[in-house]
Amino acid sequence: MTVSPAVSTVPHRDCAVPLTAFDGSRLRVVLMLDIRDGTQQEFLDAYERMRDRVASVPGHISDQLCQSLENPTQWLITSEWESAPPFLAWVNSEEHLETVKPMEDCVRDTRSMRYSVLRETFSGRAGTEPAPLGGAEPAPRVGGNVVRHAITFTVRPGSEPEVARILSDYASPEARVDNTTRLLRTSLFLHGNRVVRAVEVQGDLQAALRHVARQPEVRAVEEAINPYLEQDRDLTDPQSARLFFTRAALPAVHHVTAGLPTDDVQRLALFYPARPGSGQALARLLARQDQDVAGAPDSPVVACTVFHRDDLVVRLVDTAGAPEQAPASVLALPGPDALAEAGRLLDTAALGLDGPLTDDRDLPGLLAQARMRPLTDRRAPTS
Repeated sequence: MTVSPAVSTVPHRDCAVPLTAFDGSRLRVVLMLDIRDGTQQEFLDAYERMRDRVASVPGHISDQLCQSLENPTQWLITSEWESAPPFLAWVNSEEHLETVKPMEDCVRDTRSMRYSVLRETFSGRAGTEPAPLGGAEPAPRVGGNVVRHAITFTVRPGSEPEVARILSDYASPEARVDNTTRLLRTSLFLHGNRVVRAVEVQGDLQAALRHVARQPEVRAVEEAINPYLEQDRDLTDPQSARLFFTRAALPAVHHVTAGLPTDDVQRLALFYPARPGSGQALARLLARQDQDVAGAPDSPVVACTVFHRDDLVVRLVDTAGAPEQAPASVLALPGPDALAEAGRLLDTAALGLDGPLTDDRDLPGLLAQARMRPLTDRRAPTS
C-alpha cells in the first residue's frame, strides 16, 4: 500500500449511507428464539418477571411476545423503540444481561434483527389506528450487503508490545461462513492500552461472529492475550464470554461512502474519548460532519464509519492520500463551529493535549494524538 505525498482528490458524488443510528427513525427489533423442549411455561414466567423492567428503559415504546402456531419451541419477541441509540445503549449494557439472565436456561438459540420503520399501514377502520408516534424513515438507505461491527478492550499497562505482536501475527481464519455470509475485512488498532478490532461482514453478522469464535486460529490468539487483559474472562464459560463481549461491543452507528477507492487509499482509526455523558453527542457531531466531508469534491475521505458506546467514539477512515495534508477533513471537524462543538465534547486531557481546542492550528496535534496504531488490516482473498 503506497501513500502519495499530496492529497488525492475524490470526485464528488452523492453519498450512500447504508447505516446511521441518528436519523431519528423509530426502531423495530425482532428477536427470534428457539426454546428448549418442555421449558415453554418456564420461559413465559421469566418473561413476565422481566417485562416491567424492560418497559421502564428510556426510549422503549412497546414489545410483544409471540409463539409459533406450528412449532411450540419457536418464539418471537418484537420491540419498538423511539430510535436506535437508546436501544443500542440498553442491549450492550450489563443491566440488559442481568435482566435476560432468567431466560438463558430455556433458550437454545437466538437471532436478533434491527430495522428502522419506513412505512406503516393500518386497516382504516374507526378506532383501529393508533396515535401517530412519528419518526418513520422517509427514504430507504442505499448500500451493499455489508455489516460493520467492532469490539474494544484494554490490556494491562506495559503489556502493549507483546499484545501488539500477538495481534499482528496470526493466521487468518476461513473467510467463508456459509452460502450467504463471508468475512470481508478485519482491522486491528491500538491506542495506549486500548485495542479496537473492526470487522466487515457480507451477510449475517451474528453467524460470522460465531464462525470466527470457532476458528482454531482465532481461539489461539484469544488464549494468548488472555493473561494481558485488564478484565479477566473465560471464553470456555458461556456466561463469562457473554459478559466480556457485551462490555466490549462497539456498535457501528454511522457509515458513509463517497467516490471510488484509488490505489493509494489507506485506512486509519481515530480515537475520540468524550467528556462524561457526552459520547452520543460527539458521535452525532462526527456523523453529521462525515456526511459533508465525504461528499466534498476536495476531500480525501473515501469512506468512514463511526463506532460508539458510552463515552467512547472511534472513527474508521479510508483516505486517498496523506491524512496530515487535510486534518480537518480526516478528523471530520471542518470549520470553526464543528471544532468549537468538539472542544466542548472531547476529553482532550485523555488524548494528552494541553488545553482546549481553539482553532485550526490545533488540528495536526489532535490528529497525531487521536490516531491509533495499526496492528493488522486483512481482506478476504476475493473481497
